[in-house]
Amino acid sequence: MHNLEPSLHHDTPPGKDVSSTKEKNWVPAVLIGVVITYLSFILLIPAINVFVQAFSKGFGTFLVQMTKPSFLHAAQLTLYLALITVPLNTVFGLCAAWVLARKKFRGRALILSIIDLPFSISPVVAGLMIVLLYGRNGWFGPFLEAHDIKIVFAFPAMVLATAFITMPFVAREVIPVLDEAGFDQEECARTLGANDWQIFWRVTLPNIRWGLLYGVILTNARAMGEFGAIAVVSGNITGKTQSLPLFVEEAYKQYETQAAYSAAVLLTLLAVVTLILKEILERRTSRRSGAAH
Repeated sequence: MHNLEPSLHHDTPPGKDVSSTKEKNWVPAVLIGVVITYLSFILLIPAINVFVQAFSKGFGTFLVQMTKPSFLHAAQLTLYLALITVPLNTVFGLCAAWVLARKKFRGRALILSIIDLPFSISPVVAGLMIVLLYGRNGWFGPFLEAHDIKIVFAFPAMVLATAFITMPFVAREVIPVLDEAGFDQEECARTLGANDWQIFWRVTLPNIRWGLLYGVILTNARAMGEFGAIAVVSGNITGKTQSLPLFVEEAYKQYETQAAYSAAVLLTLLAVVTLILKEILERRTSRRSGAAH
């Protein structure tokens, strides 16, 4: 038995374990370095530059830009778009998620694919579709013109475009939560005499609240930051149909760089708040999942 031990040690080439360990150590470091470098040039440095340029002439100048009538109107219009489209898509998302998660029917996969269309269609194409429907030469154009109803190049078209772009978020966040929750609690409540409304408020909604809130946050961020579809349907009329992202582009084109950077800071801060809320919700969700298991 003692004679076998040296032969076992000599079977493994010397230095093999050490070299493999070194290889395992430097590969993650290189990959992390590549990721950080890529993020720095694509995201971090441009974002930091926006803040530097916005505050380059002092905080007072930044505040002056934020109080200009054109900026205030763009911010107000963007807020109105979010206040209208977020509740609409929240209600739609809840209804669609409940039907798709709780009912099995022919065509379910097709409806899921239709809900996902805004993810795959370019926002510019989405805006063009609205123009081709509601524009002067569109399908409904003659009827709308005859009744003096203005959709395209007005606020209603901006609402339609924003609603289309933000449609999938709530539904797509709530469906997996409903699938994971299952039917048991709802069936138990129904057995105890609860009606559908009571089941929704006391059983279903508490189970999906974090996924629902996550979807609402993403919907709001996209509604306030949408550019492509809004640019096509709005006409980008200053003081009338100009949202905050359109204001940034127009101000930069007119060499009002300070105003453009100031508005971009506001949009960037909105994105940062969204990320923070997203992280908080993900942690709460993971804690809840861990406690359940």
